[in-house]
Parts: sequence; C-alpha cells; structure tokens
Amino acid sequence: MLTLPAELAVEHADLVEAIDALVEVHGHSRSALIPVLQGLREQKREINDVAMQVVADRLGITPVDVQGVVTFYSFLRMEAAGRHVVHVCRTLSCEMAGMRRVAEQLQAELGVTVGQTSADNLVTLDWVNCIGMCDQAPALLIDRRALGRVTPAQVREIVAALRAGGEIPARA
Repeated sequence: MLTLPAELAVEHADLVEAIDALVEVHGHSRSALIPVLQGLREQKREINDVAMQVVADRLGITPVDVQGVVTFYSFLRMEAAGRHVVHVCRTLSCEMAGMRRVAEQLQAELGVTVGQTSADNLVTLDWVNCIGMCDQAPALLIDRRALGRVTPAQVREIVAALRAGGEIPARA
C-alpha cells in the first residue's frame, strides 16, 4: 500500500477513502481500473495526480498505466468537470445531420465554448468521437444517457432540465 506523506494523507483523506471503497466494490485487479476511475470521476468530478497514484497502488499497476487510461478516454478526463457532462458526437454522420448547429446552440445556452465548464460549474461541454448512434444523428451523451436526433430547438429544453435538476427529456 502507498504511504502518503502525513500532510497529503490528511489533505486527501476523503479521496483515499473514496478510492478504497470503489476498489472494494470493483476488485483489486487491473480489470477494475475503468470502473474504479468512472466511480471516482462521478464522485469527485476530477481525477488528479494523487488519485492516479492511489488507484495504481491499490490495483498493483503503475501510475503511468492509470494516467494512460485516464488521458485516452474522454469520459475520464483529469480536469475538473461540471456536475453534468454533455458530450457532442462529432462523427461524420452527426456532422452531416446538423451537429454543428446543435453544438452552437449548446454553447449559446451555456455561455461556454466546447471544452469549457459553465460559470455555475453545472455543465461541462465537450466533444466525443463516437457515441454509437449514427442511425440517430446528431447525438449527445449527457452523463451516461445518450440522446439521438437532437435538434437545436431542443437544446433549450435539455439545458433547462439540467439546470432544474430534473429529468432529461426522453426524446430530446
């Protein structure tokens, strides 16, 4: 087990506790890496260097292995994110179906550009390379919920639901 310096152990006690709880649920093997990181991302909204070191230690892998996974998958990003993350699919089928207009409307509604988090830290807007919904383009992935055939006119309702803490419309 990793022994953090005393000041780091105190400063990051809740982080270490959260990681230990996730490892207990998902297991101590390398195969638990992505589920542990997903759970950590949901709970803490960021995966920092200390977290990567502790996860590596708990799973018996190197911190470089953990960092490689975190930086490869867009849904695991290191940077802090808003309470909700809206991924805009940028595949060719989504592009051809009007994804740019949807992205522009999202930016206007949230007051951010793609890659940024709203001033209230509620929503992070980001690109994703594929959601797997080419037959329902343009598509969004909001947290873990995929929405297809999204139009710019529906964006206002989606953002309002996120701000209200309510349910995202079933069919955007």
